[in-house]
Amino acid sequence: MIKRFISAILVAGIFSGHSALAQTTLVNPVLTGFYPDPSVVRVGADFYLVNSTFSYFPGIPVFHSKDLKNWKQIGNVIDRPSQMDFMGEKLTRGLFAPAISYHNGTYYVTCTDIDHDGNFIATAKNPAGPWSDPVRVPQVRGIDPSLYFDDDQKAYIVYNSDAPDRKPLYPGHRTIRIFEIDPVTLKVIGEEKQLVNGGVDLSKKPVWIEAPHILKRNGWYYLYAAEGGTSVNHTEVVFRSKSVSGPYVPYENNPILTQKGLPDDRKDPITSAGHAQFVEGPDGKTYAIFLAVRPYEGNFYNTGRETFIAPVEWKNDWPIINPSGKEIKYEYAVNYPEVKQKDALPQAGNFQYTLTFEKALDPALLFMRTIDQNSFSLSKKAGLTMKLKPETIMETGNPSFIGKRQQHLYCTAETELEFSAGSTSEKAGLTIFQDESHFYFLSKSVENGKPVVQLFKSGTDGKNMDLLAQMPVADVSGPVKLRIVAEGGTYSFYFSKGNSWQLLKDKLDAKFLSTQVAGGFIGCLFGMYATSSGAQTTNTASFKYLKYSGNDPMFRKLPQ
Repeated sequence: MIKRFISAILVAGIFSGHSALAQTTLVNPVLTGFYPDPSVVRVGADFYLVNSTFSYFPGIPVFHSKDLKNWKQIGNVIDRPSQMDFMGEKLTRGLFAPAISYHNGTYYVTCTDIDHDGNFIATAKNPAGPWSDPVRVPQVRGIDPSLYFDDDQKAYIVYNSDAPDRKPLYPGHRTIRIFEIDPVTLKVIGEEKQLVNGGVDLSKKPVWIEAPHILKRNGWYYLYAAEGGTSVNHTEVVFRSKSVSGPYVPYENNPILTQKGLPDDRKDPITSAGHAQFVEGPDGKTYAIFLAVRPYEGNFYNTGRETFIAPVEWKNDWPIINPSGKEIKYEYAVNYPEVKQKDALPQAGNFQYTLTFEKALDPALLFMRTIDQNSFSLSKKAGLTMKLKPETIMETGNPSFIGKRQQHLYCTAETELEFSAGSTSEKAGLTIFQDESHFYFLSKSVENGKPVVQLFKSGTDGKNMDLLAQMPVADVSGPVKLRIVAEGGTYSFYFSKGNSWQLLKDKLDAKFLSTQVAGGFIGCLFGMYATSSGAQTTNTASFKYLKYSGNDPMFRKLPQ
């Protein structure tokens, strides 16, 4: 009798949404590391999310989740060189701010190729792919396009564009504009309309109104967008109208999300929050997916802009992100069950894993600008074998480089390398890489005919590297292990020919690799890299594995 009574209480609690058994803790960021400009869509019980990749290849990762907490990468939108490549472009160019949507059995991703193709749309019947070749939409001039499908089956594309008449009143003066669009032919219909001029209050000279989305709720059309630029002044603002084409009235209590104005000395700060999109969660409540960063000091961060989540509360038919207070939390309790993803790499909190290269590369691994299938091979015995190519990571081509994101402020990356250099120009090893002119490279090579381990820093001339440290490798035969340790504002570099590790260089400046110093929009990658530095060679280098371990202080007490 007692057991039946307890069971009845538990069942009632689950269906009322208040059961402790059904509670899940969302841990921020939900995607750690360089996963900026998130966009999310719900289809039935499934959630799909995409991010910017700029000039890395493959482009635009697609993640799947059942609970907004556990995310698994299931593919990439741009995964064929025939779709698009970014040769000749700086790595911080390429693809800006994708947006994913769904309508009548078709998935859509809109995006901007900032230097070449402009705005485009790719489609798929399965979000895991294959995705179509991009279809350009040349009438849409600007960035950050997204699609909105109305109740009457009409479709619209909304985006950031120039100031009226292309005559800005001040630097950063932009507009939000809209076209009707045919969801089948992907051609625009009719004339372009302007929805927002400048931002919330033109008299205050708002800057960089961008990343717009439209949502309809209770008869209102909500236009919400980022404002203030994607750094410490980043915000999210909202407008509403009774018509999709406006006029849109701004919320009197804007912004609805920002971290600017909070104390600089707060513990484990989260900053630069904005670029949000709303989604209905498994519990029927609204959540916001957005970007933010975790600096280790001031505005210094190497992990790039990351993907965060926060609850949304509706007050007087206006949305408020993170209603419990201005400061974004590292954890939020929600009353619905967790659904873990099978065979998914961990993405949130502290974690560790080892990538091996027996059959296929993990879809999260990144090449520079395109993929050259003839430049590498996979096997159980050798792992990842890479040809030494003449191209270097200081140039804008396609070097022999395969990287994974740095996802923690405090982390370790390690690989085992089998390589014998034929000349001083031949080098292979592990790099911690921010961009073409901001990196460290831990490599094996030869000097005076003898094998050495060398540490380089990208040079100031953009063509050469500066040698920081060098040690001989005592045992010529067999593999060497390489390790890079990040500790907030420093990187340390180690190598090993056995079970013990030898320090090559301790606590080098990590700020040199930060976005604050390097500029741009990307985050650091640990990269397996092999080069002949301009020379022709048939030599190869083999990487047995790539081991990664993250241990950030802010995660140590959180549920994993």
